[in-house]
Amino acid sequence: MDQQLDKKTGQAGNTLWNPDLAPTTAAQRTWRARHYAALWLGMVIAVPAYMLAAGLIEQGMSAGQAVWAVLLGNVIVLIPMLLIGHAGAKWGVPYAVLARASFGWRGARAPALARAIVACGWYGIQTWIGGGALLTLLGVMVGKSLVGPMVPGLGIGVGQLLSFAAFWAIQLLFVTKGLETVRKLETWTAPVKIVVCGLLVWWALSKAGGLGPILHEPSAYDAGGAKAGRFWKDFGPAVTAMTGYWATLALNIPDFTRFARSQKDQIVGQVVGLPGPMALLATMSVIVTSATVLIYGKPVWDPVALAGNIGGIGVLVGLLIISLDTVSCNIAANLVGPAYDFSALWPKRISYRTGGYITAAIGVMIMPWKLLESTQGYIFVWLTGYGALLGPVAGILIADYWLLRRARLDVEALYDRAGRYTYFKGWNLAAVAAFAIGVAPNLPGFLKAAGLQAAAGIGAPWTRLYDYAWFVGAGIAAGVYVAAMRAGGGAKASAVG
Repeated sequence: MDQQLDKKTGQAGNTLWNPDLAPTTAAQRTWRARHYAALWLGMVIAVPAYMLAAGLIEQGMSAGQAVWAVLLGNVIVLIPMLLIGHAGAKWGVPYAVLARASFGWRGARAPALARAIVACGWYGIQTWIGGGALLTLLGVMVGKSLVGPMVPGLGIGVGQLLSFAAFWAIQLLFVTKGLETVRKLETWTAPVKIVVCGLLVWWALSKAGGLGPILHEPSAYDAGGAKAGRFWKDFGPAVTAMTGYWATLALNIPDFTRFARSQKDQIVGQVVGLPGPMALLATMSVIVTSATVLIYGKPVWDPVALAGNIGGIGVLVGLLIISLDTVSCNIAANLVGPAYDFSALWPKRISYRTGGYITAAIGVMIMPWKLLESTQGYIFVWLTGYGALLGPVAGILIADYWLLRRARLDVEALYDRAGRYTYFKGWNLAAVAAFAIGVAPNLPGFLKAAGLQAAAGIGAPWTRLYDYAWFVGAGIAAGVYVAAMRAGGGAKASAVG
């Protein structure tokens, strides 16, 4: 059946098909539960994920409060991850093709591009972190800082720019290797990264005088603290940001689950691989970050910067692991998805490899160091902000696949310009309208959070809506989409009998 489908959809002149976008065959479905668990473990044990809980400590939360915020956000995002991932495992199609069922074959380019641009931002952030690890490693080896003089217009040192460029070039070597190489790399490096995190915790406990002083470090939300009485007001937005952290993967998870040997493999692998390891990393992160308050008098939320302060042979090994980890994590989490997405924009001209090169180029242009200048910008502008953009897409995909189609797709029609998913000249106007309406309520709050001068006067209710941006966008878009499809007869017209 897969071969017959490939012959039909892969015929000459079909601009909606290329070998990278084609449904996976039985021979390609080799991923077991342990592979998904290892993949998630590899993506979770990463510097940006470490900085989530560490950033909440820097924002004033206690160790326990920060861990609960991270855990709750990741349990919540696991739900859309499994619901959308089901389509990839059942039908073998990537996210950019799945979106054609709800947005139309031409309209699907919009959510694919939105998700791709966000992933390019993440790719740049991870590359910046990896370059920073290399620079710190070299600095420890020679015994001095290698940041160098500032580059005019960029706000970073010459050494930082060169290390960023070097790490960017190293990662390009892996673009041609494909997902199988990423799977193997994550499977072998995941346990090593846990050991490295464990050693960092051991250092923190030995320097801070044990776990007791760390756990008793007061929260800024306690009575008499700088943020007393504001905990629940800030906890919700923090959970939203934690949910938004994996908002990109929640959409393009079919890019991975399409290789699953069975539905059970992808479900079990993700349930085991995501919430638990995230909670473990959050615990390690808050222990270390809370310890830095006692050791240095202020929280150090960046583990690469912390490693530079510690010094020693162990740090050299740790920085090498961080560098290796960043390569594998960055490719798995931030290059695979946008590479497929860009390929879907112009399948005849853009291959998976070319899409990877485009991702790498945009990752430089967004100047990722600007996104990591503060925990406020990283958590509440970057994470919450793109959650406002991608939440509506998740709501539409879930509503379309589960509520309207009951998990049934006409796969052949996904590659057919004249098929049931053509709608109006390739656009499903119901999905486009639902997406716009889902994004709109969060836009004023985002402009305010981003610090635009023109948005300085924006207040409630817009700022409160933005505090829960991913949930607001997903809920509104899903409701509008289902109502519009049923009212206009679109659900019946595109349904699979």
